[in-house]
Amino acid sequence: MVKKIVLSLLVLLCAGSISSAFAEQVVVYSARNEHLIQPLFEAYTKETGVEVKFATGKSGPLMERLKSEGENTQADVLMTVDAGNLWQATQEGLLRPVDSKMLQTNIPSHLRDPENNWFGLSVRARTIVYSTERVKDGELTTYEALGDAEFKNRLCLRTSKKVYNQSLVGMMIAEHGEKRAEEIVSSWVANLATDPFSNDTKMMQAIEAGQCDVGIVNTYYFGRLQKKQPEIKLALFWPNQDGSGVHVNVSGAGVTKYAKNPAGAIKLIEWLSSEKAQNLYADGNMEYPVNPAVKPSKVVAAWGDFKGNLINVSRAGELQTDAIKLMDRAGYR
Repeated sequence: MVKKIVLSLLVLLCAGSISSAFAEQVVVYSARNEHLIQPLFEAYTKETGVEVKFATGKSGPLMERLKSEGENTQADVLMTVDAGNLWQATQEGLLRPVDSKMLQTNIPSHLRDPENNWFGLSVRARTIVYSTERVKDGELTTYEALGDAEFKNRLCLRTSKKVYNQSLVGMMIAEHGEKRAEEIVSSWVANLATDPFSNDTKMMQAIEAGQCDVGIVNTYYFGRLQKKQPEIKLALFWPNQDGSGVHVNVSGAGVTKYAKNPAGAIKLIEWLSSEKAQNLYADGNMEYPVNPAVKPSKVVAAWGDFKGNLINVSRAGELQTDAIKLMDRAGYR
């Protein structure tokens, strides 16, 4: 009789543990689109039994929401794009440092916060795109050379108001110093064939239409356009391969300061950095895996290998204000 009671209690305790495990949830505020992250979260829930609830929106409003909610927030994880946004979230006290050997192993040091407040989870390269009909072999070399006389009235750019270009210029300041970076940006402005475009896709369409010959683009925008128009007469070029390398940035995540389930948040981010999850994460937006043990998709790999810049991407955030002021002085709108 005693044995039966003990066994019954054990069954109840086990059942309770299983119930609580499946009742666990992690709440994510995400600036990544729902169609990109939902499959990932569903895979995580299927594997672990942990429910992932999420709200999507633009980076700025999500960070404002976190600030206004303060200790009352339900968010455990902030997920967003661009190191500039992640750096800003840290400066505003929205994230907490994380001690995770797995994240430090899976993610190269230049693609995560030096203080471990946030971690890159996919890599995007901002590189040169060009017309295969009007740009000759050997014409392209570096970002800086786009300001040379041979590209007069041949260059198109996206607006300086987008964080991607602010981060690019911020990293140029980190590499060259402010004076030289301003000279480079001013030379780009002098070579513009038309006013800057609101997005990368419109800029590439302008190149295809003959308004200009070259531009600077996030690789996944090229991938999306190429998927819609397989015969498009555009290609990517990897600049600065004899020097500092291609400008890279990240999408990433951090644990919120007032997370209700910080342990669960860390486990989710660790899982997203794992080999098992990385292909799903990067392939969804035609980005590069942040984990060096994982190869990019066939579509992305077809664009060729490149050497990326190894300056810590957090510098893009640190120098963002300086970059905005510099672009304004250079007349880059």
